[in-house]
Amino acid sequence: MSAQSDLIHIFNGVPFTTKSSATLLRSLNNFQARDDDLLLVSYPKSGTHWLAEILRQLYNTKAPNKVSITSPIEFGDVGKLEELKSIAGRRIIPTHLSYDMIPSDFKDRKCKAIYIIRNPKDTAVSLFHYYKDNPNLPTIESWHAFYNMFLNGQVVCGSWFEHILGWEEHRNEMSTLFLYYEAMKKDLPKSVRKISSFLGINLSDNEISEICKKTSFGEMKTNVERENSDPNSTVCALTTNKKLIFRKGTVGDWKQYFTPKQNRLLDEEYKAKMDSSCLAKSIVYE
Repeated sequence: MSAQSDLIHIFNGVPFTTKSSATLLRSLNNFQARDDDLLLVSYPKSGTHWLAEILRQLYNTKAPNKVSITSPIEFGDVGKLEELKSIAGRRIIPTHLSYDMIPSDFKDRKCKAIYIIRNPKDTAVSLFHYYKDNPNLPTIESWHAFYNMFLNGQVVCGSWFEHILGWEEHRNEMSTLFLYYEAMKKDLPKSVRKISSFLGINLSDNEISEICKKTSFGEMKTNVERENSDPNSTVCALTTNKKLIFRKGTVGDWKQYFTPKQNRLLDEEYKAKMDSSCLAKSIVYE
């Protein structure tokens, strides 16, 4: 990996892109949440954009134009807080922040959050390609180099393991719904029903079917032109190349990259760190 240290900085021991200014990160606890705010939480490349579009379609079915999906709360400078404050109506706010970095007002108000989990092997491969093709992130020389960075928590947003464990540890301190990327791929209608129930939105079977049609991976990938013409329609703040948001979206792509040794080492790390995790028991790889 080339140095390119100007693209990454460390805050509270976690690597962040310089698109997340240290000034903003220090100011997050000054953020004033609203009781009806919804946090959309994930480790990077876990399906955030897909889930955001599902939520957009879900709310628009019942209350068109009453909800705004922002860019991640941690992207930008300190002016981001005023920008979010000026938004009228309900806010859906994406974030890749660990639980301990979430503005305390969200916790005090017990705002709702939806956390989408993707298995770490596919997440690593997807994040590798995101690094490789994104000029706002350091250049990666090889999959082997990136794998070591991922395993050691040296990529943006830090350790995949610690991110999930931190949110799981505090799952009862906020009203949090945990979803699994693989389960959503397998049965999207079931997941949409779960989300609508969590949010208290009643949908008919026909409405759920229509939402699933509009938010299928293939449908969204063919609509990247809309993203390029409307910067407000994306929750990704690290690239203007929307093709990087939708690459394959498949489950099991990691098998094309992991060597037997890499697979064994990640499995060992997974067992050591996630053995007591209830969330981990529902994560599947194919």
